[in-house]
Amino acid sequence: MPADPRQRRAARHAQPLADSAPARPRKEPITAERITDAALQVIATEGYDALTIRRVSAVLGTGPSSLYAHIVNKDDLDDLLIARLYAGIVLPEPDPETWRQQLLEVYAQLRDEYLKYPGLSRAAMAVVSTHLETLRVGEGILSILLAGGLDAQTAAWARDALTLYVNAYALERAVVLQRQQQEGDDWVLSREEVISRFSALPADRYPNTQRYATELTSGTGHDRFDFTINLLTENLSGRH
Repeated sequence: MPADPRQRRAARHAQPLADSAPARPRKEPITAERITDAALQVIATEGYDALTIRRVSAVLGTGPSSLYAHIVNKDDLDDLLIARLYAGIVLPEPDPETWRQQLLEVYAQLRDEYLKYPGLSRAAMAVVSTHLETLRVGEGILSILLAGGLDAQTAAWARDALTLYVNAYALERAVVLQRQQQEGDDWVLSREEVISRFSALPADRYPNTQRYATELTSGTGHDRFDFTINLLTENLSGRH
C-alpha cells in the first residue's frame, strides 16, 4: 500500500482494470426449504400437473441431482409441500361447546391453503404423511372431535372423511380452473346456462330436475363447503 495518504486515497478510488473479471456472486445453497418454495411457485403459476423435479431444479437454476441431495423422490417432495401448508394452520383449544364450529374453521383454513396452489390437494389423497406438521394438525383435529364426546373409533373415521372431502373439494376447484385456462371461460357452463338447460328438460322424464333447477345450482362462494362440513358433523353422535 502506498505510504503517502494521498496515494492511498487515489488507489481506493481507482477504476478496476478493464480486463479484470468481476467477482462472481456466491450461489445460495440448495436446501429443503428452497426446494419447497420453488415447488410451490411452480404450482401457484402453472398448476400441480406441471410439478416435476426437473421443473423445480430449473426454477432454482441448478440440476436435478442437486435436489436429490435433499429429497428422495417426487413423493418426498409432495410430503414437504403438504407439510408446508399444514404449518400455516392455526389450531384452537378444543372446546366441547363449540367443537363443530372449530372443525369448520380449521378445515376452512386448510381449504384456503389448497386453493392457493391448484391441484396440490391431490398429493394428499391416499397418503399417510408422517411429517410432524401434518401430524400436528391431525392431532388437533382429533382432539376437537374427542372434545365433542365422540368415541375414539368414530372420531378417527370422522377425521378421515372430513379431510377427504376437503381434499376433493379443493381438487374439483382446481380442475375447473384448469379447464377454464385451457378451454376458455365458455367451456365451463355458467349457472344461468345450467338452469336454462335443466328447465328445458322434458317434465315427464326429469320432473324434479326441471322443477328445482334453481335449487340444484344455488350457492355462492363456499356455501356448499360449509353445508357439507356442517352436515357431516351434525350427524356425529356426541354429548351435545
